[in-house]
Amino acid sequence: MKILLLGKNGQVGSELLRTLNPLGEVIALDRHGETGYCGDLSNLDGITSTIRDIQPNIVVNAAAYTAVDRAEDECDQAFLINALAPGRIAREVESLGGLLVHYSSDYVFDGSGCAARKESDPTGPLNFYGASKLAGEVAISESKCNHLILRTSWVYGMSGNNFVKTILDRAKKSDSLSIVNDQFGVPTSADLLANITAHIIVIARQNHSLNGLYHVVPGGETSWYDYAHYVINSARNLGEVFLLKKLIAISSNSYSARAQRPSNSRLDTKKFSDAFCKALPDWKHGVLCLLQEIYKEAACKKEKALF
Repeated sequence: MKILLLGKNGQVGSELLRTLNPLGEVIALDRHGETGYCGDLSNLDGITSTIRDIQPNIVVNAAAYTAVDRAEDECDQAFLINALAPGRIAREVESLGGLLVHYSSDYVFDGSGCAARKESDPTGPLNFYGASKLAGEVAISESKCNHLILRTSWVYGMSGNNFVKTILDRAKKSDSLSIVNDQFGVPTSADLLANITAHIIVIARQNHSLNGLYHVVPGGETSWYDYAHYVINSARNLGEVFLLKKLIAISSNSYSARAQRPSNSRLDTKKFSDAFCKALPDWKHGVLCLLQEIYKEAACKKEKALF
């Protein structure tokens, strides 16, 4: 089995390198490409040529335009990467009779209410990033290719920048931090998404009736404020020392951002769990694992520096 992975250096992509390798031959690309192939989603003809040359059985698209605030001013670029490129990829995958795995976002919803959103619930993105991700979903669905679209939220991982790393860094430099407390969702580890992706690829290739859109986030829910509180307390329990003395809860109206964020990013995962018989762990488990990995890596680097 031949697998084309796009976005290999992102938070999810770097974890997918680990989980996809046991499934077959993996050709992994980032936007800079390699060995004559194009992995840049802003180059539609290059991506098309790459898929036709490789002829993969599976394409896993972990690449995306993710600069939420900048997308308000770079609409064309965000739409090209998040909507036009997935549509082009899907059409090529359909012509090969393959399977496309693609990741989407809670930002396709308007964030109203308190209930966890189901896949069938009406969408209504509040910002252009969300609109571009929704357009990508539609383009894939309309292509009629075999596909799995995984909507997720608040992704973090060992690779790249994310909320956990930002909080740890700022807590070392400031005695107080102000964190939004009226936006709710579920932190999702890149590690979990990568493990799930490998698991469902095996199942979905044997059963095309499982094609479609799924919400994939861990169990539980939290606010950004409570999320930060858990990160700080867990890090302290692991021996970290912070300058931070106080976390201050603020409303989202007090936080200036170019793009509006949804207040409710809760996603209902029953459809996914029922389809793939896969239990999802509580969100705190993944965050604690990441913290343990961060401090383990730091200890190894410190030990190597002594020799």
